[in-house]
Amino acid sequence: MIEELNYKQFHFPDANEANKDGIVAWGGDLHPLRIIKAYQSGIFPWYSKNDPILWWSPNPRLIMELDDFKLSKSLKKSIKKFNYKFNTNFKQVMQECASKPRKGQNDTWILEGTIKAYEALHTMGVAHSIETYKDGVLVGGLYGLSIGKVFCGESMFANESDASKVAYAILIKHLKYWDYDFVDCQVPTQHLKSLGAKEVQRDYFLNRLSKINKSKVKHAWEINNELIENI
Repeated sequence: MIEELNYKQFHFPDANEANKDGIVAWGGDLHPLRIIKAYQSGIFPWYSKNDPILWWSPNPRLIMELDDFKLSKSLKKSIKKFNYKFNTNFKQVMQECASKPRKGQNDTWILEGTIKAYEALHTMGVAHSIETYKDGVLVGGLYGLSIGKVFCGESMFANESDASKVAYAILIKHLKYWDYDFVDCQVPTQHLKSLGAKEVQRDYFLNRLSKINKSKVKHAWEINNELIENI
C-alpha cells in the first residue's frame, strides 16, 4: 500500500518501494524542506489539479550525462540567435511552462501551489531558471532544482523554434564548467532522448544520487559569455 505522508514530518519511504507505476507516497504538502528532502531521496511531486499530491520515483529513470548532450550543427547555429540569462524571470518561466499544451496531457501539473512552492525554493537559491531572449523578449527556457551536484530538470517551454533546446545547451555547458555530475530528467521522453539522455534503472540512479547529492558546488548562477562563445 502506498504510504500517506505525515504533515508534521518530512519523512519519505524508500524510493525502491514505489509501486509499479512509480508512485512512492501521497499527501503531505509542498513545504520547501519537504521538496528538498524528496529530491535528495530520488523522489519528486507530480500530480493534476483534482489529485492529492503524488510523489514519484519512476523506473526506469531518465538522466543526461553532461558529456552525452548532442549539439547538432543546426542547434549550434541557433545558439547565436538568442541572448541568455539565469534567474531573471523565474516565475514567468514556470507560468510559460504551465501554459504550454503537452502531448498526452489534458491539463498542467504546474499548478498555482506548485509555482508558489518553487518560487520559495528559488528564493532559497535551490531552484533556478535558464532563460532565452530575443529582442529583449523571453521566448524560451527551463527550470529545475540544484541538489548537490545534480540538476533536477522540471520543465521547459519555447515560443520560438529551438528556444528551449538552446537554453538546455547553455545549461549543460555551465553545469560542466561548475563540476556538476548529471541532469536528472525524471520521466523518459523521446525529446530528451534525442538530445542524448538515457534510461537507467532506479536502483542505479538512487545509488549514484546517494553518493553525490550532499556534495557542495561552489559557484554563482551567472552567465559566462566566454562559455557560450566557445560552444
